Amino acid sequence: MENAPHRTVLIKDTEAAWYRRELEGLCPQYHYLTAADEEEALRVAPDAGIIVGLAPALSERVIGAAPRLEWVQALTTGVDNLLSMEAMRPEVTLTNCGGFHGPQMSELAFLMMLSLNRDFPRMLVNQGQQKWERWPQKLLLGKTVAVVGVGAIAEDLTKRANAFGMTVTGVSNGREEVPGFAKIFKRAELTRAAAEADFLVVLLPYDAGSHHIINAEVFAAMKPEAKLINISRGGCVDELALRRALESGQIAGAGLDVFASEPLDPSDPIWSAPNVLITPHIGGMSDIYKQQALPLIAQNLNAYASGGAGDLSGRVQRGKGSAS
Repeated sequence: MENAPHRTVLIKDTEAAWYRRELEGLCPQYHYLTAADEEEALRVAPDAGIIVGLAPALSERVIGAAPRLEWVQALTTGVDNLLSMEAMRPEVTLTNCGGFHGPQMSELAFLMMLSLNRDFPRMLVNQGQQKWERWPQKLLLGKTVAVVGVGAIAEDLTKRANAFGMTVTGVSNGREEVPGFAKIFKRAELTRAAAEADFLVVLLPYDAGSHHIINAEVFAAMKPEAKLINISRGGCVDELALRRALESGQIAGAGLDVFASEPLDPSDPIWSAPNVLITPHIGGMSDIYKQQALPLIAQNLNAYASGGAGDLSGRVQRGKGSAS
């Protein structure tokens, strides 16, 4: 092709045509290829120096079919599958897409907290049975939410929690004072934070240090009326210990958007565990996702054209991932 490899961008996404139209105006120095599915991507990947797409939708075949590849810009924060890919050569730069997921992640956390607190699933069952049943409704007002992992999403969640009249504490080794947080505990103090919480919300990336960080010891420390909310990564929670805690009544419920193995197997016993609200890893999604992602993509493309990989936002170090 006439274009140098690093000026040829393959956009693999169901919204690829929209991204191309917008990026041609914002970053006209590139030549854009689009692919809505795997076969289209395989056909044009050999010409691409840059690939843009949702990380889970970028397969080993597509990455391996791009010998000129210099940079992968994921449209997600989580890039676990790319980090473990043999086709991702060491010299290929990887960037993720973060900094804008706060609204959708926070709203999902509140959906789960409100639903579990007010026993909304019971209302839906009653509606299906045309059953009129009333009970006192528990409020979020005055409750304490402990957030494990104090990043940008946690800060966004905290603003909403404060507006509901909730007290927010955090668990972090990297931050000590954050606006909106009443207190920050060290990770070594996780059980203390859990013991004070009415809701324990997990917002950690998954790595060796966070593997099963929410375990039987944490559940034993929690109040029997407390609930767990996990919207980060399934591997952060010991799912067997969670199921035992739910079945024994050690904790009152759980809202789960992520699991160690996805999609969740239909035979997994967590489906039928008491007081569990399950969503299919939708926390990072929104109806305006492409509008949220576009400014970062355009910023990085312009930075790459001007100075190469050194000025890119969201660079991911190999061996490390992040939650979406």
